[in-house]
Amino acid sequence: MIAGERLDQITEVVRRAGLSAETLGALRETFTDIHFTHCSDDDIGVGRPVRSAEGFKLYLVDGREHCLVLTDDPANATGVVLAEVEEQD
Repeated sequence: MIAGERLDQITEVVRRAGLSAETLGALRETFTDIHFTHCSDDDIGVGRPVRSAEGFKLYLVDGREHCLVLTDDPANATGVVLAEVEEQD
């Protein structure tokens, strides 16, 4: 389970600091019980983000079974995907 307050905190950190390797490292150090993944939003084929801000979307991962799947249910979430949104021309 990942509480909504934690998702808000994560979103605010990324919104302020930007989505980068340094930000991911800081999130991993701060939230040691959450697995973080970074990718392009174009790589996400299905699923709905649970949070979004300029430049990124936040998706939840359910890793309770053998295969990882995206979920929109924080009660089943074990990880976070921070998906970078490319600027459109």
